[in-house]
Amino acid sequence: MRVFWFLLLTMVVVVTAVTLAVVGGGGSAVLQDVEPQRFTDPLPTTRPVGRADVEALRLPMAARGYRMADVDEALSRLGAELAERDARIAELESALAGAQASAVTTGTDLFKQPGDRPTGGPARGEDDGR
Repeated sequence: MRVFWFLLLTMVVVVTAVTLAVVGGGGSAVLQDVEPQRFTDPLPTTRPVGRADVEALRLPMAARGYRMADVDEALSRLGAELAERDARIAELESALAGAQASAVTTGTDLFKQPGDRPTGGPARGEDDGR
């Protein structure tokens, strides 16, 4: 019976010592408090986001994966960039369609550079060689 009480008391002392060491009881803290990772927005604010920026994007880990607030912030930023680019593309396409429509009605060549000769006969002031 004495052996049982000795083993029980030894086990309680060991468990208490380990618990105090982990929790930080006593004079020294065994496990230091770690500063939680924060998302430092690596996406550029002064220029449009590019493919390399998205590939370099690393989100901080949390206990159950990624921090939802950081993921939401990055996705909303990327969504805003894509919406802005889509609007710019639509604007340019409508401007091109309008220019093409006016060129068709007036018969002008959109791709003719200033100073180019017309493609059908001799240039003004030139002799055709006959």
